[in-house]
Amino acid sequence: MKGVERARLEGRLDHGVELDCGEGRSCWLLLPAPGLARVVFEPPGGFRCARSWMVWGEAGDTPWEGRDRLDLGAGSPAGFELFESEDRLTFTSAEVTIEIGLAPLALRWHRASGALFAADRPSRAYGFGRHHPDLLHAMARHPEDRYYGLGDKTGALDLKGRRLRTVMTDALGFDPRNGDPLYKHWPFLIVRDGDTGGFYGILYDNLAAGTFDLGAEHSNYYGLYRSYEARDGDLDYWLFLGPRLADVVAGFARLTGHMAFGPRWSLGFGQTTMALADAADAQRRIADFIDRRAVEAIPISAFHFGSGYTAIGQRRYVFHWNREKFPAPEHLMAKFKAAGMRTVANLKPCLLDDHPRFAEVAVSGGFITDATTGRRAISQFWDGEGAHLDFTSKPGIAWWQKGVREAILTTGIDCVWNDNNEYELWNEDARCAGFGKPLLIDLVRPAQALLMTRASYEEQRRARPDERPFTVSRAGCPGIQRYAQTWSGDNSTSWGSLRWNLRTGLTMSLSGMFNIGHDIAGFSGPVPEPELLVRFTQSGALHPRFMMNSWKATARSQHPGSMPRRCRRSAGQSGCAIA
Repeated sequence: MKGVERARLEGRLDHGVELDCGEGRSCWLLLPAPGLARVVFEPPGGFRCARSWMVWGEAGDTPWEGRDRLDLGAGSPAGFELFESEDRLTFTSAEVTIEIGLAPLALRWHRASGALFAADRPSRAYGFGRHHPDLLHAMARHPEDRYYGLGDKTGALDLKGRRLRTVMTDALGFDPRNGDPLYKHWPFLIVRDGDTGGFYGILYDNLAAGTFDLGAEHSNYYGLYRSYEARDGDLDYWLFLGPRLADVVAGFARLTGHMAFGPRWSLGFGQTTMALADAADAQRRIADFIDRRAVEAIPISAFHFGSGYTAIGQRRYVFHWNREKFPAPEHLMAKFKAAGMRTVANLKPCLLDDHPRFAEVAVSGGFITDATTGRRAISQFWDGEGAHLDFTSKPGIAWWQKGVREAILTTGIDCVWNDNNEYELWNEDARCAGFGKPLLIDLVRPAQALLMTRASYEEQRRARPDERPFTVSRAGCPGIQRYAQTWSGDNSTSWGSLRWNLRTGLTMSLSGMFNIGHDIAGFSGPVPEPELLVRFTQSGALHPRFMMNSWKATARSQHPGSMPRRCRRSAGQSGCAIA
């Protein structure tokens, strides 16, 4: 990569300034709203991805096709003063003073008091690939800095000294203390400045895979620094000025969207286990489960159907009901409603290559394609290979919403659980329709998870306008909170998971994901001992997502009824149903 060796003032804007960084590269430094600043670079050939799906639009939501990255205005013009010298610009407002070093380009941020709270590395702060679309932003690091956020990260709250990736991965059975990455692409870092003690945040609006080095790397030439690097995409970052932690998190929520406010019942205890829906006589077993919960007086607000209801043999086929296992799903849904339980169905965005409706989607243009062949891009998925739906194509969205309506909602199921939506197509030629402006998957992978969830959310709202929509998504990027509840993914059964999942949940909440939880007692791994099941259940009661979800190699179901009676008393009636 090559740094920006010299920049010069190109012009003054209503909300900031434009810089010429040489070699055809432009930079805008903006103050678009109180408490917020933005720095965005446009490459010589134009943006790699000219749209953003993370940032909330002025019309109440981001357009389906994304927000124009060059939308630089916001509200009334910012009041600021600009002072010029030979090698420096000074950009001052009521909240912040920004020193812009021009040779090389490097920024220093001061609060109104004059205190320096953030600064770029003095040299090679910004780097851009000449032969590959890499990018770099390096900032100076104080020895006492503390770092938080980045989404669903494991381990301690303070991320200092770690090197962490932002990319969506199906991380089944992850190490709860050291594992990385997990399911979310969340390039939002919160910094507690070691010098002033104040907080600020930084969001990189880039959907390409990235890496944050928070003090693991050291070079004798640059002093103490931390960095953000990405393999592709655009360098476009928003800085939340703080100085309080609450100011930073609230500013992030205003920019990317507030949490979807779900129905009251979604806060109650939810139950699922793959073993029930996977069973050959699934409908009978689930009906027995409903009856047993009534006898045992275990309150359950919702039952989440694992994907076994879509099985043909051992493989899963989205929107397909296995009528041998579920001869009358409508009757089963009526039984759930009579028992006071809501129902949620697991859905996956990939069609195996022998899916009964595969050709239908292929002909419509609803799949992600391979840019070299023009045909659908095939990748590994569960028990075979398949093609992923493209939620940047209108046919893909329409096919999905029709399936949600006809195969799920009309059956009597209430809501949708968007699962396995990490879009792990590791094919650099995989291409999305981009709503008429094709884009490589590497540039927009997290947007697929976000738009899939939005499609489910909006179809539920359309079908039942008098009810609050509720949907769940395992993967996503900033903005997913506008539509969905989420969780830390497929954890494992261990005391370590109980301990460290608590910290991951706090990290997610600091990152702007408030409606979260963990699979109680672990999704994978051994059957939990009674005390672990109790303690995990008690912990789960303190989270908005209070869900017991599991897959065990023994096919044993994990549910409150599997606790010995003495343990159920010890759990202190943690399970609660909320109508």
